Amino acid sequence: MPPETWLPLFEWFENTSVGTAVRNSLWIFPVVEGIHLIGLGLLGGAILVVDLRLLGVGLKRQVPAELIRHTQPWLIGAIVLLAVTGITLFLSEAVKCYYNTSFWVKITTLPIAIIFTFTVRKWLLQRLIVDTSWQTRLLGVLSLALWFTVAAGGRWIGYS
Repeated sequence: MPPETWLPLFEWFENTSVGTAVRNSLWIFPVVEGIHLIGLGLLGGAILVVDLRLLGVGLKRQVPAELIRHTQPWLIGAIVLLAVTGITLFLSEAVKCYYNTSFWVKITTLPIAIIFTFTVRKWLLQRLIVDTSWQTRLLGVLSLALWFTVAAGGRWIGYS
């Protein structure tokens, strides 16, 4: 749980014009959430294609670095879309998020997953790895675990 001194900031977030508009509209929240889910699908696809290759499941003829190069624009676009829609959804219920453990799991794991994806995974894959090894499998499992935690945390925000 965050420090109690953060609560006024979350109250301020919720009372912004965007937060109020989303909360008071019948349609804005579900439309933004639908777009957020499309972004989640794009992100999941971009992550899964590479991580499943690292695990040795599918696309075995593809060099992982090539897959990263081809999926990178989709990944970046998905992250931007998720950030814009996620912030919009957050502003409409910031105080609820403040008290929600699932929100804190998601918001803590998200930067770790992003940093991992754009640094560690990319660094290892640029070593022109062609065959699956214990290292590529470990990398795939770690990436999937991080992104699954982000997604699960986000999904459970609505249920807790």
